[in-house]
Amino acid sequence: MNTVVSKDGTTIAFDRYGSGRPLILVDGALCYRGSGPNGPLASLLQKDFTVYTYDRRGRGESGNTSPYAVEREIEDLGAMIDEAGGSAYVYGISSGAGLALEAANNGLAIKKLALYEAPFVVDHSRPPVPKDFQLQLENLIEEGNRAGAIRLFMTKGVRVPAPAVAMMRFTPAWPKLKGIAHTLPYDIAVVGQFQHGTPLPARRWSATTMPTLVVGGGKSPTWMQNAMEALAEVVPGAQHMTLPGQTHLVKPEALAPMLVEFFRNY
Repeated sequence: MNTVVSKDGTTIAFDRYGSGRPLILVDGALCYRGSGPNGPLASLLQKDFTVYTYDRRGRGESGNTSPYAVEREIEDLGAMIDEAGGSAYVYGISSGAGLALEAANNGLAIKKLALYEAPFVVDHSRPPVPKDFQLQLENLIEEGNRAGAIRLFMTKGVRVPAPAVAMMRFTPAWPKLKGIAHTLPYDIAVVGQFQHGTPLPARRWSATTMPTLVVGGGKSPTWMQNAMEALAEVVPGAQHMTLPGQTHLVKPEALAPMLVEFFRNY
C-alpha cells in the first residue's frame, strides 16, 4: 500500500500499476480498491499506462476526516494527481464520474477525462431521487442501520428491485458493502443535485475544456442513456459513445479498449 496526504491532512491509500502516462481511476459508490471494477480494469490498462487506483476518503485504508465536503474529495484527487507527476488522465465511473467531472471543472490538472455513467436523472424516464435523499441516508447511518442505508440507496437511487436487494444480504460482497455504507451520503453530495428529473444546467461544467469522453452502456436503462447524451451536450467539446451490450456494471474487458483508444489517440 502507498499513501498520499490530502490538503486537510487526510491519508489517502493507493496502488500503482504498470508504466507509461499516468491514469487515475475514480470509484463509484460502495467501491474501493479491495472491491469493485477498477482493480480488474487497472490490470488491463497497465500495459499502456501507469494506472493509479485509490480509496476515496472513508473507504478501505484511507482516512475520513470530518466534516465531509465535496471540496475535500476534489483535494484528494488533486493529491493523487500531484503524486502522479502533476498532471494525469482521469477516468471515473458512476458517482466517481461525477467527482472527476467536478474536479476537472475546478481546474485540476486533468489532461483527458473519461466518464462512465454518472448517475444523473435529467428527465421523467424514471422517478427522481428524493430531494432529501442525502439526509435520509445520513439518518440511517447515524442510527447504525447500515443495511437500511444500502437498501434505500439501491432501491430509490439505483432502482434495483427490492427482492434483488434482499438477496444481496446472502452474497460474499454484503459485509464489504456494509463496511463502507457510511460513505453513501458522500456520493449523493457529489451527484444528488442532478438527480431530480430536470435538464442539466447548460454552463455548469463550462470550465471542463480538456478532451472528454462520456460513455453509456448499450443495455443500460433509458434514463441513464438519456443522461449521458445530455451530459455530452453540456460539457464543451465532449465526445459521446455507447458501449454495446454493457450496463452500469460494465465489464472491464469491454471498457478497456475504448479507454486505451481515447487516452492514447484522441
